[in-house]
Amino acid sequence: MGIRGCALRIGVIFGLLASVPILAQESQLEPQDNQQKRELRAINRLISAIEDGQAAPNDLSMEWARLDVLMKVPDDSLYMPFAVTIDPSGITAKELTVYWRVVANEASTPAGAPASGGRKPGPFPYEDMTISTVAPAAPRVIRRYFTVPAGEYDVHVIVKELSPEDDDDPAPKVSYITHSVTVPDYWNEELATSSVVIAERVEPLAAPLTPQQQAERPYALGAMEIVPATDPQFSTADFLQTWMLIYNAKTDAQNKPDVTVDYEFYVTQDGGEKFFNRTNPQALNAQTLPPQFDITLHQLQSAQEVPLSSFPAGDYRLEIKVTDKLANKSLTREVNFSITGS
Repeated sequence: MGIRGCALRIGVIFGLLASVPILAQESQLEPQDNQQKRELRAINRLISAIEDGQAAPNDLSMEWARLDVLMKVPDDSLYMPFAVTIDPSGITAKELTVYWRVVANEASTPAGAPASGGRKPGPFPYEDMTISTVAPAAPRVIRRYFTVPAGEYDVHVIVKELSPEDDDDPAPKVSYITHSVTVPDYWNEELATSSVVIAERVEPLAAPLTPQQQAERPYALGAMEIVPATDPQFSTADFLQTWMLIYNAKTDAQNKPDVTVDYEFYVTQDGGEKFFNRTNPQALNAQTLPPQFDITLHQLQSAQEVPLSSFPAGDYRLEIKVTDKLANKSLTREVNFSITGS
């Protein structure tokens, strides 16, 4: 017998994702005040020194945590939240600067174009910076986003304490990392999905976010915010909430798809893997989607909220199979999680 999986407010999210206010951006960072100008100068000096052979500092023990490929946006770009982790225990500053730059690497750089920014200031495929007040408990996970077309890129991230105005003050703590990413092509008409996001919770937004709030909370989509789970470890009292978008499904004359999504759970047992259970198949078609759904205007998505009360403690793999009945195509996605008991 399958597990009953609750749809994760599908009807509500559908309407909200019809017009998410996220635009592609070929960013050319222009500081707005003296504080931002001072921070950008310090960042550029640091990058130049590293390019000249200086070791990249990592005072805050920064590590790359994740990248999620989520949404198509204008100009054939993809909206991609990412996360880094830091050790906040040593932060003493009242404000923290986060800078990130996306640079095309040689694999996707057109002939004759520079493969990296070097010392030449912008433009980069994406570049941004935020200066935020440090809360009483500094964040361990820092999330931001960028939008770029399909290709191969390097993401440069700097997290630093605010630079002092007085040269006699102690040097700020700073961390700098680079991570290579592959951005897939969602414009080739092949069946595809976004990353599968395991959500810690899904919350309504009381009001639209400012641009800085959107940068700092990149999983806010429309009037809902998906808060990703930082560690896919749950108890039997929890729910497993998953969410993803489906792209390039074939449609009928009314621009309606006919897609089925199957969720199957496998448990690690005796050194191998064993089928554990499944939810009821999820149908996304003219009969189940809202009457106004039009795939040229709206995002096709699948979400589940599964109670874990019947799952014994252990390690699990969720296999998600997406079947496009009209195109006779299918693909699978998977996520791993563990249950520690009640």
